[in-house]
Amino acid sequence: MKKSNVLIATVASSLMLFSCGGGDAEHKATDEHKESTEHKEEAVKEEGVTLTDAEMEEGSAIYFNRCAGCHGSSRKGATGPHLLPEAPEGNASPGTTVLGEAGLRAFIENGTPGGMPEWKGVLSDDEITLMTKFLQLAPPVIPPFGLPEITDTWNLIIPVADRPTKPEHKRDIDNYFGVIMRDAGKVAIIDGDTKKELAVLKTGFAVHILRTSKSGRYIYSVGRDGKITMIDTYYDVPTIVAEVKGGFDARSVEVSKYKGYEDKYLVFGGYSPSHIAIFDAQTLEPISVTPTAGNACDGDKEYLEEARVASIVASHTDPVWICNIKERGIVDIVDYTDPKNPKITEIEAARFLHDGGFDATGHYFLVAANASNKIVVIDVPNKKLVKIIETGIKPHPGRGTNIKNDLGSLWVTSHLGENKLSFIKTDKGEGQWTVVKEVKASGSGGGALFVKSHPKSKHLWVDRTLNPDAALNSSCDVFDTETLELVKTITMPEGVDGRMVHFEYNKAGDEVWISVFMGTEAAILIYDDKTLELKQTIQGDWVENPTGKFNVYNTTHDVY
Repeated sequence: MKKSNVLIATVASSLMLFSCGGGDAEHKATDEHKESTEHKEEAVKEEGVTLTDAEMEEGSAIYFNRCAGCHGSSRKGATGPHLLPEAPEGNASPGTTVLGEAGLRAFIENGTPGGMPEWKGVLSDDEITLMTKFLQLAPPVIPPFGLPEITDTWNLIIPVADRPTKPEHKRDIDNYFGVIMRDAGKVAIIDGDTKKELAVLKTGFAVHILRTSKSGRYIYSVGRDGKITMIDTYYDVPTIVAEVKGGFDARSVEVSKYKGYEDKYLVFGGYSPSHIAIFDAQTLEPISVTPTAGNACDGDKEYLEEARVASIVASHTDPVWICNIKERGIVDIVDYTDPKNPKITEIEAARFLHDGGFDATGHYFLVAANASNKIVVIDVPNKKLVKIIETGIKPHPGRGTNIKNDLGSLWVTSHLGENKLSFIKTDKGEGQWTVVKEVKASGSGGGALFVKSHPKSKHLWVDRTLNPDAALNSSCDVFDTETLELVKTITMPEGVDGRMVHFEYNKAGDEVWISVFMGTEAAILIYDDKTLELKQTIQGDWVENPTGKFNVYNTTHDVY
């Protein structure tokens, strides 16, 4: 076992965008590197645009935090267009030097109808000015970060033998909620029964997602700095027992869930570098790394080095993970029975793959191809493509959600680029794998990030988080799952300010938790799913810009 609090100097020197993160030593250059660069006045100068080292570092940090998810770590484009000084050959989007400071500022401040949010008011005027310069310069070079470098960061804080053999408390772990405090780099664990905060733990920078072990005991987080944190809920106060960095940038982790492999392995999907890494799920010891570079699914089959791993889900019917390779438009079925040499089946789908979830049977996986305006259906046990379905502009389902009514069993997606909910029939019979119904939410425009329902609920919840209209992004709509008619628009209660985002039900399926972020008064709102009335507001100094919330039972069993 090795421990490391500092990234190697080559990483710090060639990839300053990963030097953000609240002052953690692992994001900083070594003293030797600092001494070699502290007298350098200018880091980059091109076509009259100049940035100092400090400005380049700050711009890189903002880009990494706010922009890389849609435009790519190397700025080559994904869901959003490229942001390179000169347009790649054959690309219709102009180079950033053509747009210049005025053009870039217009896009940054106002967003676009296609789903890019407006950043005016989120970024300061000085930060926007900095970004108009940063984007006209060449992006930093991304260095390698393979198994040796990952192993150097592994920190087993509490060995398995020293952990509790049973819970030190009588609380219902299944109804715990893990709540991401995104910009604070923290995860809060809340008792869903008492609504009491049990722990606020420092994890990775800008945590993106939480996943739970098959047993429900462990909660794993992954941040946009590639750091994986393992939380043990058996302790009276939930405790971090291991951590490791799987790369410089990431969005997903998942555990093995198939019978006989419960809690054995964990998979990490790298954005940068682009790879699939497998770990021991009990200790986070690194086992293997598999690069995801390869040919795209369409066109001239171009070879892509930046082939980021987006969403990952674990099958309950087979010993496999489903890993979605964003830029390539490839779905990887990763067999983990031999984690040192995982067998991977590649399925050509559509670009650019993002997020998705299972249908009600757990047999089929549906994933959004944002840039193609499609939903891809994968038969997991048989490892094959079933259907590619046209939906709307930039589908963004999160995990999606499953409901049932007279139209049949339906899987639902919302959209970033237009005001549309698409209902896809998943059960056998006429209309299977087609959009059988489309519904509009209130207002106009897109900006929806998540939909959510529950097998015990008669309601479907939809947010509008990235819609530029403040009245829409600070509210959410609730539909009747039987009639698909709008039942109520939930508006922001007094004493709370921000945007509503992400829904999660409690274990019983009778409460809906909503985050309020990007405002002046952050909160977690808890609604009665039957009456649609606000039951409780959770606020406090420890509630810092909450985003995703993950109920242990629902996350473990893929209930959505």
